[in-house]
Amino acid sequence: MSFTGKATYSAGATLPEQAEDVSDLVGIVSPYETPLLDALGDPTRPARATLHEWLEDTLLPNTDVINDATWTNATTDTTFVVANASRFRVGDQIQADQSAEVMLVTNVDTGTNTLTVVRAYGGTTGAALADQKLIRILGNASLEGDDASAVRFTSRSRVSNYTQIFASTVEVSGSELAVRQLGVADELDYQKHQRLRELMRDLENCVINGMAPTANQQGSATVRRTMKGLYGWISTNRFAPGVNGFPSGTTLSEEQLNQALRTIWQSASGQVDLIVVNGKQKRAINGFIGTSRRYAADTGTYKDMVGVYESDYGVCKVVLSRWVPPGNALLLDSSRIEVLPLAGRNFQYRKLATVGDRESGQIIGEYTLELRNEAAHGMIKYLAT
Repeated sequence: MSFTGKATYSAGATLPEQAEDVSDLVGIVSPYETPLLDALGDPTRPARATLHEWLEDTLLPNTDVINDATWTNATTDTTFVVANASRFRVGDQIQADQSAEVMLVTNVDTGTNTLTVVRAYGGTTGAALADQKLIRILGNASLEGDDASAVRFTSRSRVSNYTQIFASTVEVSGSELAVRQLGVADELDYQKHQRLRELMRDLENCVINGMAPTANQQGSATVRRTMKGLYGWISTNRFAPGVNGFPSGTTLSEEQLNQALRTIWQSASGQVDLIVVNGKQKRAINGFIGTSRRYAADTGTYKDMVGVYESDYGVCKVVLSRWVPPGNALLLDSSRIEVLPLAGRNFQYRKLATVGDRESGQIIGEYTLELRNEAAHGMIKYLAT
């Protein structure tokens, strides 16, 4: 055959004898990871009703605050008003915060919330008391042979959250199913995986940021049932720079993180083990060790990441989640959190009735968040973004 002079570049990609060269891979750039759900793991049980409830209880409190701004002599006065006198009993040894003085309670007037005490008990050194100072109950000393004291107890409380339905429809024509696809073996299966990724992404987003409606939370023909997320639940330990003695500065600092962990530790029997942040605050946590890095001459890798933060108040895994608002940091005790499916309603594909030349189905799941003891968790807000 004689030489024709034809070259591949002279006819471009339309040359009839050239086959298309298309990779059998489909690239997905949209974020769909669920780092918080991955860190929490699978739940141990399902929810059994659209209104999911659990029980919580507390121990009798052993702290109170002084509610008295009038003193004759704050170092020697033997009577003072507290916020909740019912927390005290005759025979309690009590101590003011950051004080070495121990006091013994000799009378409790619940009508006026007034305590009568022996100051400088046991030879301890008296110290000045002040309004709003924390008082800690060390313990009670009962008299030998005394009658039983009045019963005291706490009542268990019911806490609840509603389930939320997550659904997405899949539909592929008969012709689309019949033709050979590039990079896809089964178009219907591919669409199922895509919609499931989206729903998992949305589930994590709602677990973090979701809110329940203010009225008719059970839902109706016009009101959609939504779960309350972490931001809706956590109310006790909300920290903001410069507010109520919390360290100032909008750039997350180790001082702020440690004070938040300490405050939660003081009020809860568990320990925070997850710090969930967006990229901005993750970079701030990485910066905690910026001044203490050391590199040998032959070090070829620069590492700038903190994956675990270990403090006096717990070992915390630092989780980067793009769904946390940039100016916030979540401090969570993962042993008290579960994302539960309604029984038999975990994410699944259900085929819809055939009404034409197409395959139709629905990815559907119904989930709720169980956040036990919200005071065991916390958040830092209003950080720089």
